[in-house]
Amino acid sequence: MSFFNLISIGVGLSMDAFAVSVCKGLCQKKMNWKNSIIIGLFFGFFQAAMPIIGYFIGSHFYSLVSGISNWIAFILLTIIGVQMLRESKESVQEEVCCDISGIMEIDIRDMIMLSVATSIDALAVGFSFALLNINIIKAASVIGILTFLISSAGVYIGHKFGSRYKNTSEKLGGIILIIIGIKILLEGLL
Repeated sequence: MSFFNLISIGVGLSMDAFAVSVCKGLCQKKMNWKNSIIIGLFFGFFQAAMPIIGYFIGSHFYSLVSGISNWIAFILLTIIGVQMLRESKESVQEEVCCDISGIMEIDIRDMIMLSVATSIDALAVGFSFALLNINIIKAASVIGILTFLISSAGVYIGHKFGSRYKNTSEKLGGIILIIIGIKILLEGLL
């Protein structure tokens, strides 16, 4: 897999975390960079860890599905992408933790739950990485670093511009994952 494809997948996977980060940024009357970095670290860590877990699960099944691995990767990425597109249309308000003074609070349990929830799709991508025999350390590192940067920026964007980019980011992420899935399928067929 090319480095460009890996970056594209990382950006696509980070869009859920970005959307939540934007919502977290809505709480800040004054930009708090420390909170922005903490949120980025939570999301980046979990987005890097989940593909590794998925990879190890997938590597156990590789011999059973190696002949159709491109189809499985295509199906998984397409399902994840379509789900992200559906979520972007629902316009569900994210629950953010603000107190009445407009200061964002970081609750560790809340951040762990949000981080796991936004990185479940990365688990499935890690599974497909095992089927495609991709270097998981390189892939997880790229995904984690991109998610950290994009999520940290999301807090700032939420603070500055509000929630108008939340649905757009989820749509973009879904489209990117579907395109990568189609590309993987075509590469396997040709």
